[in-house]
Amino acid sequence: MRAAFHLAGELVGAFLAPPRCASCERRVTLLCSFCGPCAASVHRASVGGPDGFAAYGYGGALGRAITKFKYERRPDLARPLADLLWRALEPHAADTRDALVIPVPLHPLRLAERGYNQSALLARRLARRLGAPIAPLALARTRDTAKQASLDREGRTCNVAGAFVARRPAELVGRTVLLVDDVRTTGATLDACAEALHRAGALRVRWTVVARAG
Repeated sequence: MRAAFHLAGELVGAFLAPPRCASCERRVTLLCSFCGPCAASVHRASVGGPDGFAAYGYGGALGRAITKFKYERRPDLARPLADLLWRALEPHAADTRDALVIPVPLHPLRLAERGYNQSALLARRLARRLGAPIAPLALARTRDTAKQASLDREGRTCNVAGAFVARRPAELVGRTVLLVDDVRTTGATLDACAEALHRAGALRVRWTVVARAG
């Protein structure tokens, strides 16, 4: 039933705003994230395991789409990117359907600057696909850290150490959490978030991202 409602919603959305390639803006068919030429540059990642799952390698059309999504005020790209993540994650999603979905948070200053948290938009659509509960404000970023992309591996770890805190720890005790972000590079941000969730009492924390960089 949920799948039927989802498909109906997609059909209505496609009628009102025909889908376009997330990278080059060419028209595409329903449920396609990229046109054929752009899709050829998108490659599955080999990163996965008991603690997390990266759907694709960062670069090509996917890298361009994520850049537009984050830095060019394109929140609409959450749909094709989250759907891309879902299609890769679905075969491995059996043990995450009862998880609490939590996005990596932005600091309030960065959120005000960007206007939206890209990870929260991805997490919301992914949670709907999973049929899982979502807690978009479960984690808070306590300081406005430097952009991770400008730092080396050691700098990234130091930059985010202790930068996250659980808002309502009682709601996390004994829970399995699926932590959602757009890109994983060294894993420092996701590790810092997982540490905060474990301190709050989460039983298990898994992560999932659209792309793995580096």
